[in-house]
Amino acid sequence: MSSDIPNEPKNRLHPIHLPVLEIHNRATIVFLTVCTKGRQPVLATPKMHRSLKTAWVSAAHWLVGRYVVMPDHIHLFCAPSLMPPTPLVTWISYWKRLVAQSMDCQIWQKNFWDTQLRRHESYAQKWEYVRNNPMRAGLVQKADEWEFQGEMNVLRWHE
Repeated sequence: MSSDIPNEPKNRLHPIHLPVLEIHNRATIVFLTVCTKGRQPVLATPKMHRSLKTAWVSAAHWLVGRYVVMPDHIHLFCAPSLMPPTPLVTWISYWKRLVAQSMDCQIWQKNFWDTQLRRHESYAQKWEYVRNNPMRAGLVQKADEWEFQGEMNVLRWHE
């Protein structure tokens, strides 16, 4: 991945986590990708799915909206439940720790990728891409057949 930020290396290996911006009268929705350490395919199980949902409910500073759990990574949309928001790194570290403890294993890659959505269209486009991941990976014939997906909270986009 190339960077156009001054004084940044051209092939940055780790994401930059920019602070979440509050924009008057607009929803704050962040798109996250969180991967397993070494891309271990351990996430797409009923037990892990339950553990993730339980951890997300416990980690109440951010609300999880739509999500897809793939074997080695998770895509999810989230929004702060309080303003100013708790830093994403704090929230993600918390629920990753809860899941690791409940599963009695260390499974998470240290970092994550995040993008704050700027437009309603990007939310809809990203969701269509994410929900079709299991189909593109050959795990199901139709996106709706993938059992490790859902929506925990409705994240509404306001313009």
